[in-house]
Amino acid sequence: MPPLPPPDAAELELRVRAALGGVIDPEIRKPITELDMVGGVAVGDDGRVRVDVRLTIVGCPASDRIERDVRQAAESAVGAGNADVVLSVMTPEQRAALTERLRGGRAARTNPFGPGTLTRVIAVTSGKGGVGKSTLTANLAVALAARGLSVGLVDADVHGFSIPGLLGLVDADGTAVRPTRVDDMILPPVAHGVKAVSIGMFVEPAEPGGRASSVAVAWRGPMLHRTLQQFLTDVHFGDLDVLLVDLPPGTGDIAISLGQLLPNAEVVVVTTPQAAAADVAERSGVVARQTGQQVVGVVENMAAFTGADGAVLELFGSGGGAEVARRLSEGQDAPVPLLASVPLSVALRRGGDDGVPVVIAEPDDPAARAIEQVAAALASRPRSLLGRRLDVSVR
Repeated sequence: MPPLPPPDAAELELRVRAALGGVIDPEIRKPITELDMVGGVAVGDDGRVRVDVRLTIVGCPASDRIERDVRQAAESAVGAGNADVVLSVMTPEQRAALTERLRGGRAARTNPFGPGTLTRVIAVTSGKGGVGKSTLTANLAVALAARGLSVGLVDADVHGFSIPGLLGLVDADGTAVRPTRVDDMILPPVAHGVKAVSIGMFVEPAEPGGRASSVAVAWRGPMLHRTLQQFLTDVHFGDLDVLLVDLPPGTGDIAISLGQLLPNAEVVVVTTPQAAAADVAERSGVVARQTGQQVVGVVENMAAFTGADGAVLELFGSGGGAEVARRLSEGQDAPVPLLASVPLSVALRRGGDDGVPVVIAEPDDPAARAIEQVAAALASRPRSLLGRRLDVSVR
């Protein structure tokens, strides 16, 4: 049988374009073919193919990865060494069209997570600092993402931001990874499947060569409100299943702003086993209810752990989480459950220091299993229709 004739240029172009459909922009998380990033595909007489790719901005931090992925995709269709990739940058008009497409017709600077959203919004709060709220939030976000959910995380703890470090979104010098800006749209960096934004990604070091993570943010109420509002309106998270919000401890300005901006949020209260902590933690749940939000559970952190000799150590006492859940259940139609007790854990602390959450670094650790229990409870919890707009017409 004689050999089959080589495919013509039109067929090769179709093959290449089909292969490029599998190249995902690492920041926007959509195929580059859907983002109008493929400027053209040209097939030469010698069978070599040239792919023109339009990056969103000059100095795009993902350019190397995009170029590599495009070359691999093209070569899968035309053979190794037979593809050339040429990078350019979108024009202002093309960039404006892209941001319009990403918003899906939604006006700029509008909050997509208000009443009527299909995204489940979960705010994690605590009565006081130092209870491990941010560590739990970061691990919970990663655990939910590992379940196949699309997850976003807003670090609303402006004065004590720590989410970038907990997720490993830091450079070698400890400076948080910067989001990419496309005109007035902010694309959040992604770690462990979680799209995250934090004020720590925007602050500048106090002195050249210093660490931005050590900068103190001394802002009062109006600035805090505008920051949270900008995180919700200007950051493009895309279609999310879950948006987690790491609140600052206490019942101050941010907690009140959250009630105004996200009245449909479900609230998880974090406390410690210490009996004295129950009073403080209860207040954060009460304030959430006063702003119209629903408290859906309590997590007890720093609970008893079992030593190598089998001895159970209750360094911070016991019963605090159950007591907070009991108090917040009083007078409610449905009880507020204690979702889990997370034991003190070296692995949990180590994961926070290393930027690799314990739920993926050491999933068999007791703390990781407890956090997975929280993720399972929240993921399987029925959605409430409270505060949601129903598109129903009566005739």
